[in-house]
Amino acid sequence: MTLDIDPSADPSLSHTRAVAANGRFATLTFDRDVAAPPSTLWEAWTAPAARAVWSAPTPAVTVEYLEADTRIGGREVSLCKVEGEPDVCCQIGWLDLRPPLRSVNYEVISREGESLSVALVTAAIEGNGERSRIEVTVQLTSLAEDMEEGYRQGFGAGLDNLSAVAGRTMILQRVIAAPRNLVWKAWMNEETLPQWWGPDGFSCRTKRIDLRQGGEWVFDMIGPDGTVYPNHHRYGEVRTEERMAYELLWGENGPKHADAWAMFDDMGGTTKVTLGMVFSTAAEYQTAKGFGAVELGLQTLGKLERFLLSR
Repeated sequence: MTLDIDPSADPSLSHTRAVAANGRFATLTFDRDVAAPPSTLWEAWTAPAARAVWSAPTPAVTVEYLEADTRIGGREVSLCKVEGEPDVCCQIGWLDLRPPLRSVNYEVISREGESLSVALVTAAIEGNGERSRIEVTVQLTSLAEDMEEGYRQGFGAGLDNLSAVAGRTMILQRVIAAPRNLVWKAWMNEETLPQWWGPDGFSCRTKRIDLRQGGEWVFDMIGPDGTVYPNHHRYGEVRTEERMAYELLWGENGPKHADAWAMFDDMGGTTKVTLGMVFSTAAEYQTAKGFGAVELGLQTLGKLERFLLSR
């Protein structure tokens, strides 16, 4: 048995595949029922900012993402860190992406430069309405040591986390009638962002703003009735014209209530914007949904489009 992974897709796989001929093999299957629509589960499964929330199997493990490119041919590189132990490197290469139904990726696990395992991971999502199901099949080749039990525990815990995260994830999408570079410039410009951000009738009062990776935006949202809502966004990864990730805090340096991201897909003259939020707790998600966060968020994307069309 061999895994059909083309080494030319990533030269670092050549040695790993050669060693796999003498490895130990196992096929593992995991499945979970999830209280979220298939489209939301897909975003939670594939979006880098969401994966960063659920991928650590236990609180003792910290996952640091060095690279993340969720496109066919793209790869993801992360380090799993446990205090007192050598870091474990996980390299993923995306081979097939068919939203919101199916993904296929290879996965190479290594420690201190030694390949421990290689796997082919296939995820299938099905469902309708507000519920869905994910089935993950892992064709595993253990190399330097037997990795089967570790995979059973790691994938099992990770999918438990995914199920919980997907259940408190909110996804908003709109196709904007403007090219991607203009949409990005309107969003990541310190002068223009406050002009359109927020639902209909709301305005922004900025205290300080720095939209670079590691930067922040401290501002007040002011409602139509004059009510002031303090906000604080802290920016993580920023990939020009592709995506950004940020934390939402209740006021300056207040408690975090969501991990958020925005993704920009070029549609050939128009731009599909996906705005995602993983709320910190299920209760916060339900509260946000109850006061109309979906409708208010879609109004915000509508204001962005009107702003662009007016220029």
